[in-house]
Amino acid sequence: MRRLTQLLLLLSLSLGLLAPVCADQTAPLPQVGQAAPDFHLQDQNGKWHTPADHHGHWVVLYFYPKDFTPGCTTEVCTFRDDIAKLRQAGADVLGVSLDDVKSHADFAAKYHVPFPLLSDADSKTAEAYGVLTSKAGFKYARRTTFLIDPQGKIAKVYQDVDPEKNSAQVLDDLKTLKASS
Repeated sequence: MRRLTQLLLLLSLSLGLLAPVCADQTAPLPQVGQAAPDFHLQDQNGKWHTPADHHGHWVVLYFYPKDFTPGCTTEVCTFRDDIAKLRQAGADVLGVSLDDVKSHADFAAKYHVPFPLLSDADSKTAEAYGVLTSKAGFKYARRTTFLIDPQGKIAKVYQDVDPEKNSAQVLDDLKTLKASS
């Protein structure tokens, strides 16, 4: 019995020590109506992007954890497949992860991505948007999408995104938001 108590105590201490390493640590998400945080990020082709480059357009800014992972591949492909509809609705699509430019170039080439994938290698943009998280010491952007209006304000925030359905949700909401403005 004493041995079991010791093991349970050791396990509790171990889990307690690991909890800070595994815990999500993020800033608050920008809220609807607030100005979208600024960024200056390079895409898969080496071109720099800022929010000012997209002023006057709706912007779909979607954060994803990692190039070449199953959910992220599904999400990039659904946005790719819907890009004509999104552009017709007046929206620019920008994907963002902490991966470097080369990884984005390889990912975009493999899946024929027709929109910018932005490298947030220093994680400052993910932090500014409140989506930076870490598990077991591995930092990544939580899968979250922001729909930004033509004046640069947050119009909609999508958390706990389903990679297969996000593009369709954005399209539906974009139609509704445009009709009400």
